[in-house]
Amino acid sequence: MNNKKKNSKENFFSRKQFQLLIVCVTMGFIIGYSYNQAKENRDTGSTNKELFEQEDSYREELIAQQERNKELSEEANALQEKIRKYEKSFVASKKDYTKLVEEAEDLRLLLGDLNSEGKGIRITLQDGDYNPKSVNPNDYIVHESHIFKLLNELKISGAQAIAINGQRVLANSYIRCNGPVITIDGKQHPAPFVVEAVGDSATLIAALNLTGGVVDQLLNDNIVVSLEEDQKLAMPKAKVES
Repeated sequence: MNNKKKNSKENFFSRKQFQLLIVCVTMGFIIGYSYNQAKENRDTGSTNKELFEQEDSYREELIAQQERNKELSEEANALQEKIRKYEKSFVASKKDYTKLVEEAEDLRLLLGDLNSEGKGIRITLQDGDYNPKSVNPNDYIVHESHIFKLLNELKISGAQAIAINGQRVLANSYIRCNGPVITIDGKQHPAPFVVEAVGDSATLIAALNLTGGVVDQLLNDNIVVSLEEDQKLAMPKAKVES
């Protein structure tokens, strides 16, 4: 009889353990399923947010591009209107066309594309006499800074063409000092430096001889300056090195 009670008790605990196992497995499944669902919902929400932000960014870019297209369209219309006005002015007046042709000729002269011939002036710059008492002998030498001062004043005063020692000086020419010589576009020239300028000689001379002007500045730097008018200066067009 005691054995029967013992077996019955063992069967009772086995059933309870089995039931508990079933409950644990079920709860684990429910918890795992709930976690996966929550994760999927979270991922879906994050993806939707990224898509929304990307769509919003594209929308802003589209609006900005449309505004830019509108601005360019208005600019193109304004330019077309300006072209039409130019065309009408050319038809209405030949003076405008003549003036533009003259301006084009002046630009070609400045660029050295044309031979230049006409009235003008000739300026000669020489090194000053060296004073043994001077500390720096460079104080008596013509430097590129002196050449630049002269060229700038000639251009401002309306010189159509300029040459130094027979070499045409262009808008993009570079000038460098190498001791007693200067280099113009890679070509060396010794002193004295003869600068020729085609243009209104009276205007050019007056501009250079202003009180405190270029000539006075050169003389103060111990440079020997001579200035003369020439009724017929001739300059060949600039040679382009191949």
